[in-house]
Amino acid sequence: MELPFTYKPGRRERHLRRRHENPLFHWPPQAVPPEALLAAQKADHEEMESFRERFRALVQRAVELPPDAGSEPVLELKAALERHYEQSFGLPESHAEERAAIRRLIGLIMQAVRRTAGADPLASRELAEEEEARQIHFRLLEQPLVADLLHPESPIGPEELAPAVLSASLDEVAAVLELFDTGECAELADQAVRLLEDRAACGLDVTAARQRLTLILAALGTDTPSRH
Repeated sequence: MELPFTYKPGRRERHLRRRHENPLFHWPPQAVPPEALLAAQKADHEEMESFRERFRALVQRAVELPPDAGSEPVLELKAALERHYEQSFGLPESHAEERAAIRRLIGLIMQAVRRTAGADPLASRELAEEEEARQIHFRLLEQPLVADLLHPESPIGPEELAPAVLSASLDEVAAVLELFDTGECAELADQAVRLLEDRAACGLDVTAARQRLTLILAALGTDTPSRH
């Protein structure tokens, strides 16, 4: 069934596209109902409009922040900017301009914070570590599966993690594995193996999905998962 998926969907529609006629999610494969797609597109669009309003208010808040504002309102503003940056990746359409503006504002805030820290070596090291962590986080968000998993209202339930990862691009899988600790990777590997064994027994060609499993096992430093 051909469905009218959009070119740059939001997180809800994006996950429906993952599931649509995907044998890793359901066997036999199931088509997404057209009404479910329309509802997801509508919800994604409404969320985008709300984001734009909140983003404008956030920029105005940054503009009106007095030069002598204390550390608390400055850090609250930075946290709000970081949340908006992350949430923008769950929206339909491109939001490159908003993200660039957010990065500039965060950069200005961090310049002020570093000036306040002065020559304190401990504070300087902590700020450098924070900046490195933020850059890694922002890089991982470029992968749609990561953005969808990290969203506070992720459309991907726990039972859908394995099929979502096994259906993803290799770059998405590598990024997701950076999020997980060893225990989480091991659990994902076990779920993936069970899923692929089941689908292979049904006669499905799981060659491409096994490539994703290989990446998961490599992250664990093994070629065979533990079985619980």
